Amino acid sequence: MSYGESLYSTLLFTANELEDIDDVNTVDLMKYLPTYYKGVQEIEELQQSLGIEIYGLTTRVQEVLDQAYAETATWSLARWEAELGLSSDPSKSYVSRREMVKAKRRGTGTTTPEMIQRTASAFAGGDVSVEEVPGEYRFIVRFIGILGIPPNMAGLIQILDEIKPAHLAYEFAYTYTYWDSLKAITWNNANAGTWNDLRTFG
Repeated sequence: MSYGESLYSTLLFTANELEDIDDVNTVDLMKYLPTYYKGVQEIEELQQSLGIEIYGLTTRVQEVLDQAYAETATWSLARWEAELGLSSDPSKSYVSRREMVKAKRRGTGTTTPEMIQRTASAFAGGDVSVEEVPGEYRFIVRFIGILGIPPNMAGLIQILDEIKPAHLAYEFAYTYTYWDSLKAITWNNANAGTWNDLRTFG
């Protein structure tokens, strides 16, 4: 019984794994070896299996790098949340969880209208203005960059309650479609949607 043909060969150890080798992405390592290795079965199979592993490592480098940024994190969001003292809920979407992480990071330090604006913009995905009403001890968060109500308002309210001074109240002002912007729509097109669709058209 020779070493390369039975006990430790691909017939017993990796036959199933290598059946569909054409479907697996790989790096061709044979081109880096001298030509006299071509045709040597053990070398070709070794380089092929190493090529699959190297391809897997190189493609996962970007995935690991993505975890270092809140905007692209996926499986590391639980670490981000734990570091920032947020409760982790894997049933929520990545987008909602990222918004909470970004808002929490932006909402550190002295509370100012600018800081509240930066924090709220993490949820609105764009422009937000904060208007102070000093005589009434409240402020208004006005959503400019998005029509209608942003999807993760519960998260925004949670973060605002954490960062705002206790004596200040707040309210939200939403932006909706203006009647003049609906002139381009025919009645048939308008009838295809709901009233809420028209309020956030554009």
